[in-house]
Amino acid sequence: MTAKGIQQLVENEIDKLNWKLTPYSLYEPIEYVLSLGGKRIRPVFTLLGCQLFDNTIEKALNPALAIEVFHNFTLLHDDIMDKAEMRRNQPTVHVKWDENRAILSGDAMLIKAYQLLAQCDTTALKSVLDVFSQTSVEVCEGQQYDMEFESRNDVSIDEYINMIRLKTAVLLAGSLKIGAICGGASAEDADLLYRFGIGIGIAFQLKDDYLDVYGDTAKFGKKIGGDICCNKKTFLLLTALKKADPETKAELLRQINANDFDKEEKIKAVSAIYEKLDIRTHTENAMKAYYEDAVQSLKKVSVPDEQKAELSVFAENLLYREN
Repeated sequence: MTAKGIQQLVENEIDKLNWKLTPYSLYEPIEYVLSLGGKRIRPVFTLLGCQLFDNTIEKALNPALAIEVFHNFTLLHDDIMDKAEMRRNQPTVHVKWDENRAILSGDAMLIKAYQLLAQCDTTALKSVLDVFSQTSVEVCEGQQYDMEFESRNDVSIDEYINMIRLKTAVLLAGSLKIGAICGGASAEDADLLYRFGIGIGIAFQLKDDYLDVYGDTAKFGKKIGGDICCNKKTFLLLTALKKADPETKAELLRQINANDFDKEEKIKAVSAIYEKLDIRTHTENAMKAYYEDAVQSLKKVSVPDEQKAELSVFAENLLYREN
């Protein structure tokens, strides 16, 4: 099945999930957040990972749905922590209802994810649960690092890469590995797919950082410069701080530490520093390096290259996307 066909399958199956349960006030926010759409990257990865080894991808369907429910649970709680007002151009759950409802509904989503996961074939269940549980813990670790970095000006690039590996990449990698396990892959092939997912996941997050500065607002779906305005520790900012001469670094730190500023002026000033230091090229090179490293792992997976085509193209599109 093509990646596009799998995306549609995932969307159809998400629509079939029954959230008309009591108390509906608990389940309504879950139904709402899942209806907001998205690329469904993680469940598509799960099913593509399974399809590499077994065309009966239905055996990975419930784990794929579990991963999507879990991913949206993390977004729901992240939005509370970030005090975000919009998600996919719609009000976030804690804004539409309240924080208590968002926390409790999020907790229910995590439990429902495990219930979906438990419906996979019993021969794969232990391995799938182990990967999912370890991945879930690591996502929390990544979120904690991300929050701690907000108040630090000494974050290294290596620390940042480790943070996005945990917060973003491990869930993509875990999705692929779970799909491979459901498809009957060997331990070696499942691990190679996991490493492929880590490289793709890091490149994916670097592309997000890149788009916040160099993206087209109409295609990106949100205003450019959001990370700059909130002093988010991104690959671009950390690379600029590392490369800048003392005078340029002082100006960049002045922009970061300013309590009172005009958003447009700040975006313009920081972007000018990035341009001066050629941060665009450095970021593009880093994205390509992690992507190429990922591709090398995929090449080693012991199935014919033609069977890897859909997964390879889907992953490549993540790197060259504009939103």
